Amino acid sequence: MIRSLLMFLTLLAAAPALAQGKPPLVLAAASLQESMNAAADAWATAGHPRPVISFAASSALARQVEAGGDADLFVSADQEWMDALAAKRLIVPASRVTFLGNRLVVVAAKGNPVRIPVRPAAALAKVLAAGPLAMADAPVPAGKYGEAALRSLGVWATVAPKVVRGDSVRAALTLVERGAAPLGIVYATDAKASRAVRIAGVFPAGSHPPITYPVARLARSTNPEGEAFRRFLVSRAGKAVFVRYGFIAR
Repeated sequence: MIRSLLMFLTLLAAAPALAQGKPPLVLAAASLQESMNAAADAWATAGHPRPVISFAASSALARQVEAGGDADLFVSADQEWMDALAAKRLIVPASRVTFLGNRLVVVAAKGNPVRIPVRPAAALAKVLAAGPLAMADAPVPAGKYGEAALRSLGVWATVAPKVVRGDSVRAALTLVERGAAPLGIVYATDAKASRAVRIAGVFPAGSHPPITYPVARLARSTNPEGEAFRRFLVSRAGKAVFVRYGFIAR
């Protein structure tokens, strides 16, 4: 009798945890670190299992999915890497939603008073070509946006030899934070997340493709918590979390 009662109490205590289900695994662009963790905390506070989040460059995460990596959601910092997965039928098309936007900026260390003259091109090239200029790798969305902006403004050929690359936008930010490069091209939200840098210049929106963040459920996902968390992310309440970190709701 006592043994049966103990077993019943043990099962009763475990019931809430079992009811919550399995935490979803989210692959998220590196620029989302603070905001996505805050969204995961808000979701957990509402009684759901806290998502497990893996942050890296969108290019690296997409390749992980292509290689058969197990996850429930993918959040990219551009459309191209989501398109690449869609072309291979690795996402659920109907679940794809573009829910955030961002801005592209040049950052400098807090003590560096430099101001970036976006125009004329000669003035911009002179400042950036003093180098080194930190940027994300070419396949990484921030790297692609940055190169597109510099090409559009007519300074890429001059600046390119001075570029030092990081494997993600946060790696490029770190180069500036640690003094390895006086300037870096990152997102406005990355600058806001750092206490060591300031925004020295903002690229015109028309100088590069729109910076957008799509989210989608991966085709191999069977965890209902993944879809539930995706719906939260694209909801008004979910977007509000990201807006607090400087993102633009779409």
